[in-house]
Amino acid sequence: MADTMETTEEGDDFYLRYYVGHKGGRCGHEFLEFEFKPNGKMRYANNSQYKNDTMIRKECFVSPQVIAELKRIVEDSEITKEDDNLWPMPDRVGRQELEVVLGDEHISFTTSKIGCLIDVDESKDPEGLKCFYYLVQDLKCFVFSLLNLHFKIKPVPT
Repeated sequence: MADTMETTEEGDDFYLRYYVGHKGGRCGHEFLEFEFKPNGKMRYANNSQYKNDTMIRKECFVSPQVIAELKRIVEDSEITKEDDNLWPMPDRVGRQELEVVLGDEHISFTTSKIGCLIDVDESKDPEGLKCFYYLVQDLKCFVFSLLNLHFKIKPVPT
């Protein structure tokens, strides 16, 4: 999904991509992925084979204020101070990936799917993984809220 980096109005690069999914089994490749580009383009894809569902793809442009809030969420999480060396490696259950470009920092994390906080607490780096876990929860809520705002299923009656 990644294209070339562009520059925001403030003059610093920003890019974010999150992926969670698994391959194999009777359902094939199931995943959820979203990305934000510096020009405000948000892309979302959800491929679930649940009840033979089809892939959902959404694209829209968000305002500079939305990108600024997204940057604030990432900065406040302090995820750029973390290291994924001690996090669980991706396995047959699945993988998660988070890539962020924030100014001159470029971070990329890869770990296994996290079922619950007990998985986090039992890891070799519970504090770092907890930072990742909560950031991902915040990002998902943010993205799902944006999708609900941009793509109403039922139009408002007039």
